[in-house]
Amino acid sequence: MQLDRSRRNFLRNTGFGVGALALSPIMQQLEARAAGIAPKAPRFVFVVESNGLPPAHVAPPGVKRGTRRQQPLNGPAEFLDLSLAERDLPVSLEPVSPWKDKVTIVQGLSGKVCGGGHSNNFQALGAFGAGRGASGESTAVLGPTVDGALAKHLGGIFPYVGLGISGRLENSVVYSISAAGENKPLPIVVKPDQAMGMLFGSVAKGHARDEFVAKRNLLDFLREDVKRAENRLAGPERRQLSAYLESFDTLSDRQSRLNEIEHTLREHAPAPDDKYTSEVETDRLDAQFDLAAASLISGLTNVVTISSAAGVRDFGITFTGLGLKKGKHHTGHGGGQNGMDWAGVYNMIRRYHFDLIAGLVKKLEAIPEGDGTMLDNTVIVYLSDGAEGHHSRTWEWPFVMIGNAGGKLKTGRYVDYPGYGHLGHRTTANLYTTLLNVAGSNVERFGMMDPNLKDLDQTGPLQELLA
Repeated sequence: MQLDRSRRNFLRNTGFGVGALALSPIMQQLEARAAGIAPKAPRFVFVVESNGLPPAHVAPPGVKRGTRRQQPLNGPAEFLDLSLAERDLPVSLEPVSPWKDKVTIVQGLSGKVCGGGHSNNFQALGAFGAGRGASGESTAVLGPTVDGALAKHLGGIFPYVGLGISGRLENSVVYSISAAGENKPLPIVVKPDQAMGMLFGSVAKGHARDEFVAKRNLLDFLREDVKRAENRLAGPERRQLSAYLESFDTLSDRQSRLNEIEHTLREHAPAPDDKYTSEVETDRLDAQFDLAAASLISGLTNVVTISSAAGVRDFGITFTGLGLKKGKHHTGHGGGQNGMDWAGVYNMIRRYHFDLIAGLVKKLEAIPEGDGTMLDNTVIVYLSDGAEGHHSRTWEWPFVMIGNAGGKLKTGRYVDYPGYGHLGHRTTANLYTTLLNVAGSNVERFGMMDPNLKDLDQTGPLQELLA
């Protein structure tokens, strides 16, 4: 009875009709939040930075890692599991220190099937192999990436939202790291103003609003044209056209559901400013984090991927907004600048990313949900598409995670798995299997098996990370 009163109050206070709850899955989520009910599955945010993540850079000060040489069957054989409670975070991770009890640093996982190089592209989140062209770019997408698989499982008005920045200002959308399935890459929108129109055009003003309305009218025209043509056809052609009609109806329905939650969108949509059209990469990335937070809080999506120039075509981006004049390619080859060596430059750039991650964490923590906050039901995963270095060999792939997935993950820890080939060694595929399991998709395996590890168990989640 109390829950019924909560529902009535929620609908009355927000001005939605009763039909909105039945028409829109997101309305159920928002109503549940108002009633203090936590979601059944966590949300996920993937932050993928280009150009490698040296493992030593994310090891807490005082933690001595054994040397993992770039050859099989070398490196420490022991498993290391340390509490972060009495330890400082490394300098580039310091912005998330207030949430250290929710942080898990994972080291030692390999991704040898992905190939290595300047960027592993789709393989970074996919844990699969692919041929490479002369430029080093992947030539195939052999399956879904973990964000694509989670999006399919969790659903939403926008099952997947891809945001990011490119080193090439002429780009609006890039396809580089995310995929829904084999040969089905997912878009990363790299112009924040266009992403704003796509996600929040129903409550935006000016050009974003005009673009949204034009797109909605176009869908209406297309739908009527398809229906007229469908009545004149029979057999396979009619069935094929019906499939097109269904896709238009899906898009139209999405826009209708956006209209149904206009109040919530208007409350949480970020206020556009010049950073949405800035040519400075730090401004654009800041804007994309704003949009990611707003998309999660307003209930538009459960899976967001933020690409910081990930992908082989963008890995050399220059962070001019941090006062740098030389790009990441220069840094990757040991070049310093502004009085810093290469490691100092890497740490400064990474710290900026964790400043943005900390801002996202703070926003999610401010939203009540269930017995806690949205942060309690969200997992943020940070990695590099380049694994452990500028010219990666993928013998190990560091990760930083924030969030316990509603109590399903043990956090506040530094976890270092045995080196490649040693008993107990695990792969990035095992980590992605873990994330799918905590989301309720009880898969035994994700991605591809490493044929050189055939004597080791490559199935199942990382039990050491599970609560």
